[in-house]
Amino acid sequence: MTKPNKAPPVLIFWIIAGWVGFCLLPWYGIEDGFWSFEWLIDGYPFDEDYAPAAFLIAQGEKLWLAPLLIPLVLPLFALRCSKSDPAYARLLVLAGAIGFAWMIAQGFSIGIRGYNFEWMNAAFGPLDDRQFGMGYGAMLCASAYLFLLTQGIAARGAVNGDVFVVSAIGGVIAIVTAFVFFPIAKMLFAAFVTDDGAYSILVFFDKFFDDRIWGLGCLAGARCGAAWNSLFLAVLVGLITTLLGLAFALVVTRSGFRYKRVMRALTVLPIITPPFVIGLALILLFGLSGTVTVYISELFGVQPTRWLYGLPGVLIAQTLAFTPIAFLVLIGVVEGVSPSMEEAAQTLRANRWQTFRTVSLPLMRPGLANAFLLGFIESMADFGNPLVLGGNFDVLSTEIFFAIVGAQYDQGRAAVLAMVLLFFTLSAFYAQRAWLGKKSYTTVSGKGDAGVHPLMPKGLAVPVLSIALAWAAFTAVVYAMIIYGSVVELWGVNNSLTFKHYVTAFSVRFAEEGIRWTGAAWDSFWTTITIAAIAAPLTAAVGLVTAYLLTRQNFAGKNSFEFGTMLSFAIPGTVIGVSYILAFNVPPIEITGTGIILVVSFIFRNMPVGVRAGIASMSQIDKSLDESSLTLGANSWQTFRRVILPLLRPAILAALVYSFVRAMTAISAVIFLVSAEYDMATSYIIGRVENNDYGLAIAYSTTLIFVMLAAVGLLQLLVGRVQIGRRKHIEMKGAT
Repeated sequence: MTKPNKAPPVLIFWIIAGWVGFCLLPWYGIEDGFWSFEWLIDGYPFDEDYAPAAFLIAQGEKLWLAPLLIPLVLPLFALRCSKSDPAYARLLVLAGAIGFAWMIAQGFSIGIRGYNFEWMNAAFGPLDDRQFGMGYGAMLCASAYLFLLTQGIAARGAVNGDVFVVSAIGGVIAIVTAFVFFPIAKMLFAAFVTDDGAYSILVFFDKFFDDRIWGLGCLAGARCGAAWNSLFLAVLVGLITTLLGLAFALVVTRSGFRYKRVMRALTVLPIITPPFVIGLALILLFGLSGTVTVYISELFGVQPTRWLYGLPGVLIAQTLAFTPIAFLVLIGVVEGVSPSMEEAAQTLRANRWQTFRTVSLPLMRPGLANAFLLGFIESMADFGNPLVLGGNFDVLSTEIFFAIVGAQYDQGRAAVLAMVLLFFTLSAFYAQRAWLGKKSYTTVSGKGDAGVHPLMPKGLAVPVLSIALAWAAFTAVVYAMIIYGSVVELWGVNNSLTFKHYVTAFSVRFAEEGIRWTGAAWDSFWTTITIAAIAAPLTAAVGLVTAYLLTRQNFAGKNSFEFGTMLSFAIPGTVIGVSYILAFNVPPIEITGTGIILVVSFIFRNMPVGVRAGIASMSQIDKSLDESSLTLGANSWQTFRRVILPLLRPAILAALVYSFVRAMTAISAVIFLVSAEYDMATSYIIGRVENNDYGLAIAYSTTLIFVMLAAVGLLQLLVGRVQIGRRKHIEMKGAT
């Protein structure tokens, strides 16, 4: 008998974690909240509310948890086997599969009123007991079973036996299934539900072919269906935001423009602003009684119109809001083009225009495709701008909202509309893949690169800089109106200056016991900062790991894996919010009304940005870097952490910035998920708007803008920049 190899530390870790979760931690959720630890001195471990699974079983309670002991014991036998022994892999796969499957089965079968399925009541009789949602112990045990399973699969040779890669794939699949597929499936099943609770495909077809969705009345002077309106708007927004984002990226990286930092700040401003605030500023400028409208009317003697309400207004607002997304994606791609390749083209006597058109621009195709895709999807899923400026221009996202919260309360219609929206976004996703094809866009290799990016050709620099400056000036005017609106007594009625709105929202009093946050907005402000700070790094981590798996690994089901990671981005926030309430209001995952549900919704709503930014940047990094690291003895985790991540700083910054500010400014999903204890800034602002307290709402929004500007600058300092060339960039004057 051969002496067994030393057990991998990661295996020992998950075995210990499983036993700790089963024997030491509360199995069910704590009523006082996930971050409350008063249970340690309040009846633990014998109180049923705080007892670990082992104590519950010993007291004769929740006996359906007893079978979970078997998969905890099985891995102990694997410790006695060599890793090359087939029994080692079989034991781990068996333990993980049994444990994970049993947790899912018992979690969905037994709920707050006993058995959840009628056939179980008929087969076993009514169950007098009940169970709550997962707590610390259940989550730790489920994680242990999952990663024991992935280690067993790796030991069987999957993905070359790489434990890190297989575990990462398994982890991403598990969380995407739990927090994307499961809630969306619960929501979409409503499309087939009849009035009496049965299922019928005829009901689905009746709602799907509604003229309000597919009507083409606009060709005859009437109104088009919401589907065609959304598609036309999304294509326009995707094209315009991609072109504007590229223009800003070229000005910042390929021109001698002096005020690049100001330009970069202006491009980020719209993304850190609640979208309805931009809509209000546009109304103040271009509405029926807007400043610009009144001025032009008096100057030319024309009648003011409501031209802003409809497609023009929504298009302007969405372009303002989503151009920064394109810029954040493209800035890393434009910087990532190898300077030596452009210098080589010039050495072969190509001029600047030929170099840009034949070398630089083709290498930017991944970034352009991803920027368009994100702009298209964001426009499809946007809710705030069409709600404020849409008028009679119906789009899918607002139709879904009114189907859910309106007088009709038709979940089936909302589900059908969500399916149509999903079809459009997935079609754009696959069109993007077809356009990119299987070409290589690698520009960062293992060789040193001492090149400097050439400046834009003059014929391109003049129009690009003109467009960028014009859009930056328009953005500055919009934000000047926002700031102005926060310091006037009553916007549009009494324009006397005052700071009372800021005092009401953010007053502070110093007392003997310390600082007293007496302002009305402080509670929602600190909650928002906390939730966003927790969600941002988790979002970036999940997104970049997923991008690494998609660009660097080949495994079965890769296309379905990528589809799952993009699905949450294609669904409007209104649907996400309602589906989360339906899915997570009962066991096994019972988190409605907690801060966790807000963090989870932000992670999976914003994760695709990290995925797309990571894919765009990693497509330019030569795989030989990974191979060299592996050849020198590093494993995949060490290679990812020490080689890949340092080269992904633009993508990391994009994911962190986007996820943080979107968590601070999200509207649609938040409206359904906030609670009295966890109120977010945007829901508080909307409450002020509903009460016609526009001054306080705009003052709060302005404060959020400055807070997020500071956060973006801090993230820039923490993450740093990737430097491809080694020579200092000498900006040539006169290029523009």
